[in-house]
Amino acid sequence: MENKPLIVLNFKTYAESMGEKAVRMAKFCEEVSVDSEVDIIACPQIPDIYRVANAVKIPVFAQHIDAVGAGSYTGHITADCVRSAGAKGTLINHSERRLLLSEIDAALQSAKKAGLTTIVCTNNIAVTSAAAALSPDFVAIEPPELIGSGNPVSKANPEIVSGSVSAVKKINPRVKVLCGAGISTGDDVAAAIELGTEGVLLASGVIKAKDPKAALFDLVKKI
Repeated sequence: MENKPLIVLNFKTYAESMGEKAVRMAKFCEEVSVDSEVDIIACPQIPDIYRVANAVKIPVFAQHIDAVGAGSYTGHITADCVRSAGAKGTLINHSERRLLLSEIDAALQSAKKAGLTTIVCTNNIAVTSAAAALSPDFVAIEPPELIGSGNPVSKANPEIVSGSVSAVKKINPRVKVLCGAGISTGDDVAAAIELGTEGVLLASGVIKAKDPKAALFDLVKKI
């Protein structure tokens, strides 16, 4: 995934991307990734990881993990379990599954032990800075008020993106920055990269599109 733009597609719990539809969506991602040479990661619901990972060769990430290991932890999601299901990485602290800083740190440690790539989602520059100090592979800046709005953060609030990039470079330059919230077009992706990010994290702009495959192709056309 080095030196290439990155698109991370979060399937969330949308009906359009669960079960066999999750496999279909992931195959769209794979086709567009192969055709465009842009890296695309699929993030299905936890129960769909195994079926999706067995159907495609692109990376599949979990939407969340808990900072617990094997043992008496009913209902938790462990890093080792999602890894064994075929996940290559995980989102942590998405705005819709927010954690305390101590929980983010513990989840990161669990993920690293399991060999998972980590994307920590953040909502402002201060949280981005704190997350970068914990050394994830990526941070993804997503102001929650813009998520699903169709109003891209790269245009609505470019300062929070460029400010996050600057903050991360000062704290831990090995951490890569993604941006999300309201991303839906190739122009949005190009703008995010112009602001210094490595790519984007998005969901509804593709998942809820009438033609998700066409929406994916539109995302990559400018990069």
